[in-house]
Amino acid sequence: MSIRCPTPNHEDEVVLLGHGAGGRLTAELLDRLVLPAVGGGTGPLEDAALLPGHPGLVMSTDSFVVSPLFFPGGDIGSLAVHGTVNDLAMRGARPLALSVSLIVEEGLPLTELRSVMASLGKAAQDVGVPVITGDTKVVGRGAADRLFINTTGVGQRHELLCPSAALARSGDVVLLSGPVGLHGTTVLSTREGLGFESDIASDTRPLHRLVRELAPLGAAVHVLRDPTRGGLAAALNEIARDSSVAVEIEESAVPVPEAVASACDLLGLDPLVVANEGCLLAFVDAGAADRALAALRSLPEGAQAVRIGEVLREGPRGRVTLRTLVGARRIVDMPLGEQLPRIC
Repeated sequence: MSIRCPTPNHEDEVVLLGHGAGGRLTAELLDRLVLPAVGGGTGPLEDAALLPGHPGLVMSTDSFVVSPLFFPGGDIGSLAVHGTVNDLAMRGARPLALSVSLIVEEGLPLTELRSVMASLGKAAQDVGVPVITGDTKVVGRGAADRLFINTTGVGQRHELLCPSAALARSGDVVLLSGPVGLHGTTVLSTREGLGFESDIASDTRPLHRLVRELAPLGAAVHVLRDPTRGGLAAALNEIARDSSVAVEIEESAVPVPEAVASACDLLGLDPLVVANEGCLLAFVDAGAADRALAALRSLPEGAQAVRIGEVLREGPRGRVTLRTLVGARRIVDMPLGEQLPRIC
């Protein structure tokens, strides 16, 4: 009788939707396969990178596969611009230029493609960033799902800012620029016909103006991060891990819109893991927290900014905890895989 080991054979493993969710499976894929292949370093994985030899320039790339293409509050075109601009902003940069590449499935109505491109162009114009280059490919029916968009952005770093996920410090105050969960629940509700989309809309918007308002605070701004895939839980865990600090947030302080809370209750989702496309986290020195909050609130996109927590002076490094409404504490884990696929 032969005995077979129950451990899965890695040669038989396949890519899962969860590998693209921004959680633990994504980290494993990057650490074990992607980064070793391209000679990637062991430092923090930022939203954008400083160009080697040109520390004032920042570069980011992203791909957008959201389904459906159109949803309350936005569409894949405006989302592509906002997402790329925001990745640059999270490294303290203002956008200089974008590239846009399209992968179009044969059979996509030209009216839909025209609407997407008009939205993309308007979003870029509103931000004030030119689209300077790109590419278009068409694939056969079934080889893609309607339309995918890939972007690259180049930005100029604000001279006083150089935030990083590895720079959170003991005593830092954690600020959030707006409510959470709007984008993910809107896209899911629209795709599945759940009916919540009549009450909510995606929060997709550019955040570079908020960063511009924070720029005078300079080195007091330690970390900026927009909690997209994996939501607030993933972003906080990445910062706690890369900075080797303990972070605690207050459940009562996290703004969750009523419609988002209702949708999450119905679907068994935690609002902390639902994606956002129009809010940012800022870890700032405690002495500058009030000025940072005032700066965020000075613009419409940051009008609902709040203080949600702090970096503890003592506690397990790399851990995020939540102080609940009843005063207890629970650990906020890094999401494992994909709860809401194709939301960006």
